[in-house]
Amino acid sequence: MHALRRLFCTATLLGLASLAAPVLASSAAPKDGVEYKTLPSPQPTDAGPRKIEVIEFFAYYCPHCYAFEPLLAEWVRKQGDAIVFKRVHVPRDAGVLPQQRLFYTLESLGLLEQYHAKAFAAMHVERLRLASDEQVFDWAARAGIDRARFIETYRSFGVQAKLRRAATLMQDYGVTHWPMLAVDGRFLTSPGMVAEGAEGGQSETQLFQGTLQVMDQLVAKAKAGKQ
Repeated sequence: MHALRRLFCTATLLGLASLAAPVLASSAAPKDGVEYKTLPSPQPTDAGPRKIEVIEFFAYYCPHCYAFEPLLAEWVRKQGDAIVFKRVHVPRDAGVLPQQRLFYTLESLGLLEQYHAKAFAAMHVERLRLASDEQVFDWAARAGIDRARFIETYRSFGVQAKLRRAATLMQDYGVTHWPMLAVDGRFLTSPGMVAEGAEGGQSETQLFQGTLQVMDQLVAKAKAGKQ
């Protein structure tokens, strides 16, 4: 795997250089196989015939996902009803499973929009590990969520089914690093892929902005295919 892309696969705090540079020209005219790729087999979506499904594959422990979140959230807000946006918390190992369960519990309780940013902040600002069930339960209770209701949902068959679905989606889409974004079940892009098309000297924020530019192009491409 390319070294620049590998930066976005780890949970370390390695940052890219923060040199000032213009918006990536390659992001305005992205190339298939570089800044994005077309899946060999399109995946089914739930967005309906006229809307575009966008999926973010992410993890709470990932510092790049945390840094990308506010920019992505603003991009999603600007899309309005043109897209259907979903998140998939990727699996990794036993130490990440409580964080993954946390995400799907919040989603199941209808609390995700209220607590998603707070869960990120718990790990990256408060430096909580959230690596065990009890740590997650304690955090949820302190955050104001009913502890008993949270635990019941956390251990439910519904959340377990969501975990299995996440693993299946990760495999079906061929997700190798994160954050990674899927558009219309046909295209994948990521800051790591955009980094491969850049000439170097780009800050992490500029790569994020470049990724959103690529997403604009892919959403437009997907819309054109539906007309």
